[in-house]
Amino acid sequence: MSTEAGLSLEDGVRRLLLLMPRLVGRAKRTPVPAELNGCALAPRHLSLLSYLLFDGPMTVTELAGRLEVAPTTASLMVGDLSRQGVLNRDEDPADRRRTIVSITPERRPAVDAWLARGAQAWSNALAPLTPAERRLVISTLEAYEHGTCEGPSC
Repeated sequence: MSTEAGLSLEDGVRRLLLLMPRLVGRAKRTPVPAELNGCALAPRHLSLLSYLLFDGPMTVTELAGRLEVAPTTASLMVGDLSRQGVLNRDEDPADRRRTIVSITPERRPAVDAWLARGAQAWSNALAPLTPAERRLVISTLEAYEHGTCEGPSC
């Protein structure tokens, strides 16, 4: 039942339970650009590519921290995408022991095109909100993710 201030908890849960599968389904149906069709890209690669596109080149350790995975997992993902010609791995000129990861110039336009629609949709959805409201939306989604997480991979 709706309340004067908005939705009851029960109505909100119901609406979100109906909305989430549509969101996930739509995200899964986002077509991979033709330039990336030969690449075996999974949702985990999308997050990695998003960080590199929006935040620029970074080390494998930085990527692992942002992705909340072990450095070895991030390294395997980077190696996989490097072999497919999507990422470059270059020696850090300041510390030769570190590797800097970046999207290859040839693949950057395709990666940008792939992520642009989602980025624009989020921008349109979040633009009318105050910074505090944006934080609330994001923290709510993070709490949902945490609440649905089970097992050692969480």
